[in-house]
Amino acid sequence: MADHMKASLVTDALMMACFKRKPLSGLLVHSDRGSQYASNLFRKLLREKGFIQSMSRSRDCWDNAPAESFFGTLKTELITNRVYDSRQEAMQAIFEYIEVFYNRQRKHSTIGYMTPAQYDQAAKIPA
Repeated sequence: MADHMKASLVTDALMMACFKRKPLSGLLVHSDRGSQYASNLFRKLLREKGFIQSMSRSRDCWDNAPAESFFGTLKTELITNRVYDSRQEAMQAIFEYIEVFYNRQRKHSTIGYMTPAQYDQAAKIPA
């Protein structure tokens, strides 16, 4: 989480995900039409990794529905009606929500009422 919206933000995030998950060439990467995702830096990284970019037309959010759903859930379950004393406090709360609760405790109906960690383990996907 950064205090800017530069292309390096999304390229750094993708590199972290690649390091952790080790996705194969051919991965479909969905994004919105933000300038970070349309940047030469991000598109170059996708080409280097052999990933395929999926960017919906303007005002068409269907490709990005899972991400939109996640952020709606995050806002509803963690952020709405809460005031953080600092950016650091908000970052810590979001990290704990995702890494401790959402991925390891919260059951998801779309994956058979398992947690994402359980689903990954069952599929033998590296965490």
